[in-house]
Amino acid sequence: MYNGIGLQTPRGSGTNGYVQANKFLVRARTSKVVLDGSKGFGPDQGTAGISKKPNKDILEHDRKRQIELKLVILEDKLSDQGYTDAEIAEKLEEARRNLEAAAAAGSDENGGAIVASDKK
Repeated sequence: MYNGIGLQTPRGSGTNGYVQANKFLVRARTSKVVLDGSKGFGPDQGTAGISKKPNKDILEHDRKRQIELKLVILEDKLSDQGYTDAEIAEKLEEARRNLEAAAAAGSDENGGAIVASDKK
């Protein structure tokens, strides 16, 4: 035994008694005392000081996905109401044009922010 660590004797243990230090053990810091509890993260902590702008391709894909979701919901409603396939296709094309125009107008007004409206 060395400083209270390990076996008293290696006999019968199937080991040679060699003790290695655990270098991956993370111990909590108890010596740090915070007097002012209002201190939190610094202004540049959490983002590593880098503020990334959103990827335009991802925003465009999300905008198209929202439009398609609204069109699928509209298609379900129209089929439940008993419209024919030709009428559904016509109404979906009209709704698609309206949604894309509204999204394009919304992105111009909001300084590049992409917003899909709820018009159907």
